[in-house]
Amino acid sequence: MLADWSQIYINVIEFNLMGKPNLPDLSSREYPMLIGGKSVFASDGERLPSTSPVTQQALTSLPNAAVEDVDKAVKAADAAQKSWRAMTVSDRQNILSEVSQIIKQNGEEWGMLDSLENGNVYASMKNDAAGGAFMLDYFIGIANELKGESTQLDNNVHYTRREPYGVVAKLLPFNHPIQSLAAGLAPVLLTGNTLIIKPSPHTSLSALAFGEAIKDVVPAGVINVITGSNERAALGLLQHPGIPRLSVTGSTDVGRLAMREGAEHLKTLTLELGGKTPMIVFDDADLALSVDSALMGMNLGAQGHSCSSTSRVLVHEALYDDFVDQLASRFEEVRVGDPFDETTQMGPISHKGQMEKIQNYLKTGRQEGARLVCGGQRLVDNGLERGLFLSPAVFADVSADMRIAREEIYGPVISVIKWKRESDAIEMANSVEYGLSAVIMTQSLDRAHRVAHQLESGYVEINGPTSFPLASPFGGVKHSGMGREGNMEELISYTQLKSINIRING
Repeated sequence: MLADWSQIYINVIEFNLMGKPNLPDLSSREYPMLIGGKSVFASDGERLPSTSPVTQQALTSLPNAAVEDVDKAVKAADAAQKSWRAMTVSDRQNILSEVSQIIKQNGEEWGMLDSLENGNVYASMKNDAAGGAFMLDYFIGIANELKGESTQLDNNVHYTRREPYGVVAKLLPFNHPIQSLAAGLAPVLLTGNTLIIKPSPHTSLSALAFGEAIKDVVPAGVINVITGSNERAALGLLQHPGIPRLSVTGSTDVGRLAMREGAEHLKTLTLELGGKTPMIVFDDADLALSVDSALMGMNLGAQGHSCSSTSRVLVHEALYDDFVDQLASRFEEVRVGDPFDETTQMGPISHKGQMEKIQNYLKTGRQEGARLVCGGQRLVDNGLERGLFLSPAVFADVSADMRIAREEIYGPVISVIKWKRESDAIEMANSVEYGLSAVIMTQSLDRAHRVAHQLESGYVEINGPTSFPLASPFGGVKHSGMGREGNMEELISYTQLKSINIRING
């Protein structure tokens, strides 16, 4: 039996309004993958559980794609790609416009599915799909600007054209699944490639719902959705010789794995990986704005599960004590609980493995001599004892060489570091292996520009948390990845440049 997504929506609404202690019972439903325009399950019948972090109970089970299923998806995508690339750009734009409308119509429902699986606060997750569709519409609008060039070196005609790679695979993160899916469709498909989507094994429901919704709108094989464990499905995609182009959003370790496995077939990669975003607070900064920005920048609505979270704040000694006191006071006020409760500001940690990782870092921070000012406690009162609930933590008296200040925790833990000289702040900001984003808090325009130019980061925000403005490229340097997303450069990245020379006689 195929999933009745509208009934899931009703069940979740009832769960919220009636205050039921258990999540909706979805265990009797089946959730097929989409391969070649057909709803299918793993060829060997394997399934893996989808578990709620609210109760640590299984919501349902999902197809665990085998190598054979990966191969079927690649062959389906390859077969569809020849006719898809032969379409005019306007034809592809029209089809993707229909897809965008479907995403908008189902966005709140798919946001609920994401919240069920990853614990993110639904008040924000219900807008994730719309945000992704907004990016989809943006790329549809600029697709006609993708052009080649002509040169006049002699009497012959020399020109270039941009052509698709063929089959592209995208591995999605667990923090914002449907948003990442929707935002990433257009650059791949508008340029004539076909697509295989692989969501995180922790958050697969929204991708499967998307596949069911669009399978009669998009030509068979143009979009394929497979689910499964990283060991089976993801590794199968990384290793498959029929996929020349990969996009991976995940940890730096996952990026390293993608490079190793893709090297055999010289795959072209976009890697959006880990981060350890520094926020540098200068002595002339607006203190209240700096505290607000640090709090907002931690993305607590997603439990700090964000590669751009401002997880280390470098504060000038003149503001340090007041900053720590005010930030801790704000963190203590964060309401942690049921992600479907409208008053909740932070839900449960997304899965057990991540919870254990965060708790280990909390222990490490204390052992290294940092002062835990607030938070970091497992919450077991008011019905939260079954879930993965943790109070957001602030560490003070942190030195730049501590592990909590250097390594990506990917959770609601922030480290505050004191500095005196500007050169020291810049050195500490650049001392880690990551270089995704950075924030500067100052009222001096000269200082903002000077420091921004010296930071080893792909993206710098001045006087506020990372905001991702439309058409501004986003991506990292160093071990935070390669490639840029969110603008024309991403569209271009899914094409290969071909040079053509026409000899003119006479």
